Amino acid sequence: MISGILLVDKPTGPSSHGVVSAARKALGTRKVGHAGTLDPMATGLLILGVGTSTRLLTYLVGADKTYTATIRLGSATVTDDAEGDVISIADRAVMDAITDDDIQREIAALTGAIEQRPSAVSAIKVDGQRAYNLVRAGDDVVLVARTVTVSRFESHAIRRTPGTIDVDVTVDCSSGTYIRALARDIGAALDCGGHLTALRRTRVGSLSVEDACTVDDISAERLVAATRIAGDLFPVLTATDAEAVDFGHGKKIATATPDSPLVAVVHGDRLIAIATVSKGVARVVTGFPHD
Repeated sequence: MISGILLVDKPTGPSSHGVVSAARKALGTRKVGHAGTLDPMATGLLILGVGTSTRLLTYLVGADKTYTATIRLGSATVTDDAEGDVISIADRAVMDAITDDDIQREIAALTGAIEQRPSAVSAIKVDGQRAYNLVRAGDDVVLVARTVTVSRFESHAIRRTPGTIDVDVTVDCSSGTYIRALARDIGAALDCGGHLTALRRTRVGSLSVEDACTVDDISAERLVAATRIAGDLFPVLTATDAEAVDFGHGKKIATATPDSPLVAVVHGDRLIAIATVSKGVARVVTGFPHD
């Protein structure tokens, strides 16, 4: 069975699950998962795990991310993006009164550690059901705000047409940040409504969309070794032959490796485990059986 991490540049249209299905067909295996969805409208970096490397995805989900996006001010939608029905349109006079400085002020207000209420049309579960399913069923869903970090929120262009303002932005943020919610909240603060018309994920942790393949180019040759990905995430503990066997059996191992919440245990070109090291002892957190 093949194993590794696959970087895919998702186009507009297919869902993340659709890309997973395409990878399963192209690679001839059912064991494929992803590290964080992209909406059908969104494009960019989708990280897939194949074989036992799917176990590494949980450590990639929480990585910081970079997005480029276009925020349209002047109208709000039920989904906070262009795919949803329009629920409000601002008066022309309101739009004409909004200055570039007003927009920059609200962007600055949403930079740093902020309390963000996720978009109602999200995958967050409410009483065991996905929020987006409840919204589609006609329920009024208001999710609880949570703390996220927007470390960079920059505008690159502001374009005006009668009744609308489009703002091109780049956002560096923590996992769990909704770019749609940023658009919604800027629109609300300016009393004009706002939603996304474009969204592209360009980075997850140290992984870049520039290294990704298209859906049509998915193949085993495009897989990145789990050892490389884990080595970018964590300090590396190189195991001897005997230690590799013991790690594989989940045993505790004495080590001179400095204490660390998580380390990547490697043996040759294989990722053996993700472990924690404390007081000279390494303990397996996640094992990676040999495919």
